[in-house]
Amino acid sequence: MKYFIIAGEASGDLHGSNLMKALRAKDPQAVFVGLGGDKMRAEGCDIRVDYRDMAYMGFVAVIANLHKVRRNLRTAQQAMLSEQPDTLILIDYPSFNLRIAKFCRKHLPHTRIVYYIPPKIWAWKEWRVHSIAKYCDEILGIFPFEPAFYAKYGYKCRYVGNPTADSIRTFNTTLHHSTPHYTTLHNSTIALLPGSRRSEISHCLPIMLAAARQVAGNQYRIVVTAAPGIEDAFYHPYLQGEELTRDTYTLLSQARAAVVNSGTATLETALIGCPQTAVYHVTGSKYLEWLIKPILFKIKHFTLVNIIAGKEVIKELVGQKFTTSNIEKELSILLNDEPYRAHMQSDYKAIQHILGDEPAPMNAAQIILSKL
Repeated sequence: MKYFIIAGEASGDLHGSNLMKALRAKDPQAVFVGLGGDKMRAEGCDIRVDYRDMAYMGFVAVIANLHKVRRNLRTAQQAMLSEQPDTLILIDYPSFNLRIAKFCRKHLPHTRIVYYIPPKIWAWKEWRVHSIAKYCDEILGIFPFEPAFYAKYGYKCRYVGNPTADSIRTFNTTLHHSTPHYTTLHNSTIALLPGSRRSEISHCLPIMLAAARQVAGNQYRIVVTAAPGIEDAFYHPYLQGEELTRDTYTLLSQARAAVVNSGTATLETALIGCPQTAVYHVTGSKYLEWLIKPILFKIKHFTLVNIIAGKEVIKELVGQKFTTSNIEKELSILLNDEPYRAHMQSDYKAIQHILGDEPAPMNAAQIILSKL
């Protein structure tokens, strides 16, 4: 069978590669073509556009790179017409992927369309539910509340498990076997996770560093995570002796506390067990509370950790709240208040239980292959 996979970000590249492994285990003759990155390429995918040429975030960035977005769309469309895949697999990245799904439905009517890791429309842009259901043959969700959300509109979505939880389980098993007392190795570390895109990093990292430096003194070292596809040199102008690492999971397993740019990284941090606060830069944030949020956001919380838990587990410093002084205050509590830390880590365990232990890539692969 031939599969065309589209992942427009680093996390999608990771999840796409894991799905490819699961598909190949059941379909040894599988052929993969698509848009993605190094991890999918390493699994044998013929990459036609690298996600690093696709990851534009925010209205301004998209408009500024509109010619590249259109070029990528044409490249994907031409590749699909040429390759005639049996199955199109979409991974998040909704604005691009929904256009591709519409194109595929019109020009390749016999190609099955599967949305693995659908966009978080339960949080914002809820109206997209109709387009997703219209164009996709299968919707495979990674949060246990997604089937009920789709059912509210009369559509079917299957929960296959959470791939982030899968990755953390694998990591924790390996780490505990290799280093039984890992939690005490570097308990004097503050971890900073500034995001996966250059624009995110340039907005977030200076504020995160300023706050961490105020708190760290001589007691704590500060370590910054580098995103896949972004060279070390990009970070150097921001650093003043702080360390840089690409081994995010190991860093979080050893850190006393973390400041995390909101996204999948907050869930990773929680499942590893590191106390954290989440931050997020919003352009024009002074208008967020009274204009943008009521229109776009349908849920009370912003981060995956709090959404899954259904309550505030970690402090969300978003928009106007994303300041050096607010981070400094919360980071001090995370480092020093033992009952606060213990309560947060107890809530983390509840989130693990909610997500369950279903192997997402294997379940998704089984569903995809069952209809071929």
